[in-house]
Amino acid sequence: MRILLVDDEVELTDPLSHVLRREGYGVDVAYDGAAGGNLATQGHYDLLILDWMLPQQTGLEICQKLRSQGDTTPVLFLTAKDTLDDRVQGLDAGADDYLIKPFELRELLARVRALLRRPATLEPTTAPSRLRVEDLELDRENQLAYRQGRSIDLSEKESQLLEYLMRHPGQLLTHQQIHEYLWGDTDQKPGSNVLAAQIRLLRRKIEAENETPLIHTVYGRGYRFGSSSEN
Repeated sequence: MRILLVDDEVELTDPLSHVLRREGYGVDVAYDGAAGGNLATQGHYDLLILDWMLPQQTGLEICQKLRSQGDTTPVLFLTAKDTLDDRVQGLDAGADDYLIKPFELRELLARVRALLRRPATLEPTTAPSRLRVEDLELDRENQLAYRQGRSIDLSEKESQLLEYLMRHPGQLLTHQQIHEYLWGDTDQKPGSNVLAAQIRLLRRKIEAENETPLIHTVYGRGYRFGSSSEN
């Protein structure tokens, strides 16, 4: 199950994302409404956890936009707004549940489980089987990439890594974020040299001679994806 968590309170978001990953969920995190809205519309998630008051775009606006596009992904609002009118407004915008800050972690996890148990609608929102960024296309189901008319075979881990990079074009993805996505938040995560080796192997496959580099190293921090990314 994949969850998108959007909240600008880092002191809440980071620990909560770790807890959700320990529960076995795949978690993407955004800290403002613009990034969260882009992820929500481009990626396929089983649940969205949105803060109401976000910079650039509110959680309410994200939810309203998704519903107007026919997206039925369950939405759980986290907010300090606690009046009846606020709750009604959130539910009218298309939210499925509503949790007032501060909240007990056990209650949040229970609500997450309840929302994920709900049966799918007759017309579920499905993830696109292919992703495309610039001239690179990824066929997720068949672990194949395509660039400049050539087909590129990928291992399962290479396909997962490339998908994560392509879902966050232009964003700095830290070593920790990529590690947690690929190997989970466990004590058995491989060392940083293993991630560097995965990146190197993937580059060899998707960046042939005379092709524009797409994976850019941000030294000491992580990686950015896209031809316009800066080192």
